[in-house]
Amino acid sequence: MLVDGYGREVSYLRLSVTDRCNLNCFYCRSGQELDYLAHENILSYEEMVALARAARALRVEKLRLTGGEPFARRDFLAFLGLLRENCPDLDVRITTNATLLGGKAAAVKHLGVRRINISMDTLDPARFREITGRDMLDRVLAAIDECLALHLRVKINVVAMKGVNDSELPAFVRLACDKPVDVRFIEFMPIGAATRWNDAATWTAREIVARAGEMVRLTPVERHSRAEGPARLYTIAGGRGRLGVISPLSDHFCKSCNRLRVTSDGRLRTCLFSDKEYRLRPALRHPHLGLERVVDIMRRALRTKPLGHELLEMRRRAQVCDRVMSSIGG
Repeated sequence: MLVDGYGREVSYLRLSVTDRCNLNCFYCRSGQELDYLAHENILSYEEMVALARAARALRVEKLRLTGGEPFARRDFLAFLGLLRENCPDLDVRITTNATLLGGKAAAVKHLGVRRINISMDTLDPARFREITGRDMLDRVLAAIDECLALHLRVKINVVAMKGVNDSELPAFVRLACDKPVDVRFIEFMPIGAATRWNDAATWTAREIVARAGEMVRLTPVERHSRAEGPARLYTIAGGRGRLGVISPLSDHFCKSCNRLRVTSDGRLRTCLFSDKEYRLRPALRHPHLGLERVVDIMRRALRTKPLGHELLEMRRRAQVCDRVMSSIGG
């Protein structure tokens, strides 16, 4: 088992399969032009499978595939097949913007994925264009319905931004009432060198729950283990879905952190808020090192895994890391 210097056990790995994304969300890329990684610098699918097998041997239970946009990488479905063949008992999940998911949900389910997180920050087409730079909200909504028709578990992630989408809380509450989905609001985080984050844009989890509680009756869902993730969930009286909040700024969950991140170019990040990275790719590709060396790097890195909220406090008025979220892995 992987254990860090604070005694936190790692059971969850987030693996970015690409740094490319077909959207240009202003809170992620800040409108800047990005230089994408060269193909030879991105981990091959075979290297990612090897990494997943090593993680599973270390008792990592959950693997979340992120990007960029994972479906933007060629042969992503074939990669899911390789994972199922090599790691049949690994709980594989996907985070996607769902714009390229249409027509693929049945294949995703067939390949063993049962849970999909969909990033959707607005239900208004004009605001979707403003946030993402693309007119694709209809694709996202259709993909959600496609997943639900196949009984896939859908979580909708909403970056909570005051002055941007806070007026849409009633619409999102209605969505959670009408459909069997978890609608989860994630506090806007100061990530990226040119972030548009500021204090005025912070819409806290406490404010969201209080306002939603004026619209519907919310009941907290009891948490049984930290493996359930950082979201605080609430059932809605008479509703089919649930409402949730994730509060990295106002009420951190660092003490129960159980995750590691690996970027698409094979760099291990022990904390989202730290730019300290450990290169795994050279070891993976070295003929005499391989997975044994990779595991050793992971164990050594975990000894100094920080408490993310301390990094936030030190740099509260600015960004906490230089790499943008699409480059880190959303």
